[in-house]
Amino acid sequence: MSVYDIPLTRLDGTSASLGDYRGQVLLVVNVASKCGLTPQYAGLTALYDRLESQGFQVLAFPCNDFAGQEPGSAEEIQEFCERNYGVRFPVFSKLHANGEERHPLYQALIAAQPKAQTKEGGTLLDRLSQRGLGPKHETDVLWNFEKFLVARDGQVIARFAPDVTPDDPALVGAIEKALG
Repeated sequence: MSVYDIPLTRLDGTSASLGDYRGQVLLVVNVASKCGLTPQYAGLTALYDRLESQGFQVLAFPCNDFAGQEPGSAEEIQEFCERNYGVRFPVFSKLHANGEERHPLYQALIAAQPKAQTKEGGTLLDRLSQRGLGPKHETDVLWNFEKFLVARDGQVIARFAPDVTPDDPALVGAIEKALG
């Protein structure tokens, strides 16, 4: 099964799949509105605005797995994203990125890229571990705003830790290379 075939639901309740974006470069991001990393929405919006015309999509998946930092309803999440960050990219219904209820999309993404590329000199993982919030399993999504890069052919080609920001040269370079 390809990542394109996994059933998804948009924030408005309509059915979708990554297949709707076949042929584009996708950045799949688990997001949250009450996280210290939430300002990354601004960078994701800027990245999307700059590269959309080249066949690039940011796909946001709200997730409440990390310290309950995405408690809102679909309507609250949509309003928050639009009002605070002018989000125009697709936002999907909440899902689980970790644990027994891990969504099949995240099962596939993690199977394809078991380890995230970390930020050079980054301390996020250490800070999470000190607070007892680190991942339970080596391959788990670390926290909100972890990013998976999917090539135009549907292959998951990279995974970036949450503290790799949308303007980080490693992420931007990987996206631009995938765009060709």
